[in-house]
Amino acid sequence: MPRFSWMLLCLFVLVMPAHADEVVYPPGSRIGLVPPRGLHASASFPGFEDRDKAVAVLLGALPPDAYAELEKSDSAEGLKKLGATLEKRELLNLPTGKAVLVIGRQDKQHTWMLVAAMPDLTAMVTLRIPDTAKDVYSDSVVRAMFASLAVRPEVPIEEQLGLLPFRLGELAGFKIGGVLPGRGVLLTDAAGGTAIEPHIIIALMPGAAAEAADRDDIARQIFRSIPNLKDVRITGSESIRMSGQQGHEIMASAKDPATGAELSLVQWLRFGSGAYLHVVGMAPTPAWTQAYARFRSVRDGIEAR
Repeated sequence: MPRFSWMLLCLFVLVMPAHADEVVYPPGSRIGLVPPRGLHASASFPGFEDRDKAVAVLLGALPPDAYAELEKSDSAEGLKKLGATLEKRELLNLPTGKAVLVIGRQDKQHTWMLVAAMPDLTAMVTLRIPDTAKDVYSDSVVRAMFASLAVRPEVPIEEQLGLLPFRLGELAGFKIGGVLPGRGVLLTDAAGGTAIEPHIIIALMPGAAAEAADRDDIARQIFRSIPNLKDVRITGSESIRMSGQQGHEIMASAKDPATGAELSLVQWLRFGSGAYLHVVGMAPTPAWTQAYARFRSVRDGIEAR
């Protein structure tokens, strides 16, 4: 499907109201559920909220083996750490598998915590309901919501990219290796034929505006923070222009500490008034020429949101 058509389709889906019994996945989350009327996907955390009634549902994903540990844990002690007291603990059988439900109380608020075993993860759902909202979010409504818990195989690529504080206009054949919402993304090859595959990391870092005389020092300091390298040698360092803004480039060589393989890497910094765009591309030296051209394509396609 052409990119423009795909974007229109995504927009169409976003503006259409969900069907009453449709599972909703908050942006970037593999875990979803059917939210009761009044709850909407939050823009500030992975979950749902009803701001008018101060109700919040937080979704989290843990490793698959976490369920067994949490099932055996002391629920009363766990709630005590949150400042709440235990009212009820139940073992449930959801459509997705086994689950533990813990209900606690703190002042004039109830806390529901559901831990559920899913096929390849452990889902944790935390719900906070003030007493003033119990008439709307009754026990039966909450239990029906928990029973609708679902998991999707993966988060769509366009949705993952939508969580970034910048736009990627060009992936240059790379695949998404991971996204840190609001901060950055790892793009990588999945060929697996070398000790380290070509990959590029793009992140937005907080930082004050830098004077021209300080940019080289700042770039070198940030470069030294790149982990998992040995025998690092900077081969070039210079000021450049990136998308019409002041930037800096460092070229270097290094070795993979695990295998001793020769690596080449580049760091680009684009300076802003309150943040730096930090881009690091790395590849085995024999594959560097082709990888560097792809890194530049990705870099030149980055746009501010």
